[in-house]
Amino acid sequence: MTTIRTIQGDTWDKISLRVYGSENFMDKLIAANMDHRKKIIFNSGDVVNVPEIDTEAALINKSLPPWKL
Repeated sequence: MTTIRTIQGDTWDKISLRVYGSENFMDKLIAANMDHRKKIIFNSGDVVNVPEIDTEAALINKSLPPWKL
């Protein structure tokens, strides 16, 4: 797991887009940062844990209906 420092005005979806290339991984970021879970807008310099995710596989699985997983 790596970490990043936030930029003033960052939100979970912006961080997910910047790190993973998609907003679809906000839930993974929040789960890895329970101490920040109630934040909506970040200040500059907050440290956020970034879990390693196989984004390609995860996005493919999200596009499939549940009976095809």
